[in-house]
Amino acid sequence: MHEAVFAAALKALEQGEDAALVTIVSTQGSTPQRLGARMLVFADGRTVGTIGGGCYENDAAGRARESIRTRKAGVARYELSDALAEANGLICGGRMEVFIEPLDPSPRLLVVGAGHVGQHVARMASDVGFRVHVLDDREAFANRDRFPSADNVTVADIAGFLAAADLPPAACVAVVTRGHTHDLAAMRALAGRPLRYVGMIGSRAKVARILGALAGEGAPAEWLARVRAPIGLQIGAVTPEEIAVSIVAELVAVRRGVPADAAASAMKDRR
Repeated sequence: MHEAVFAAALKALEQGEDAALVTIVSTQGSTPQRLGARMLVFADGRTVGTIGGGCYENDAAGRARESIRTRKAGVARYELSDALAEANGLICGGRMEVFIEPLDPSPRLLVVGAGHVGQHVARMASDVGFRVHVLDDREAFANRDRFPSADNVTVADIAGFLAAADLPPAACVAVVTRGHTHDLAAMRALAGRPLRYVGMIGSRAKVARILGALAGEGAPAEWLARVRAPIGLQIGAVTPEEIAVSIVAELVAVRRGVPADAAASAMKDRR
């Protein structure tokens, strides 16, 4: 059983898929599983392994999904009373504690746009542990000379590539193309996709026009509300390098489960 759990955990880490590991770390009395039993829980509710079944396992799975969302580990304690055991068809009456730990895979970041901002975002994001994929339709910009640290560099039609791309829910996308037309095309191809992070560069006026156009085309309102636009934490950035700092800082905050308002306040406090 442990082999299956560890194999699934390794695969999740390699693919950048969100999951949390639940491990029995303490037992007293009669419990349905021994010390060290493990269960891997995915963000969509799938599980591999078991900590014994019953409603407490369901509770632990729910807590694991919450830990994926918040990126915080924790301990859950369960009293396996006779009544609880009988209700779940278990023969036990002990106590146990489980440690719930979200996995921390290297998150995937797709940088859409290989201009100056995209170049600095890709480099900084790679430095802090993101697996970076760069996309642009210009070979003169999207190449290994400009993006030596990127995992992948793709030259392709932006909208066509994004429409066909298999982007996992844990992926992040930063739309930093060279203009309104390409930004709109990229966002149109991404609209409604369940991604951890979608950010788009631009002035507030430009952002309002693009999001308004997408809303008019039927993009889900809840998805539009989650788009980070203008992209990045508001730190007064002006140069491409400073804008990249604000974007990568926001990406790190999302990765670590820091709410947007809290991240913005923390940046203000440091000024």
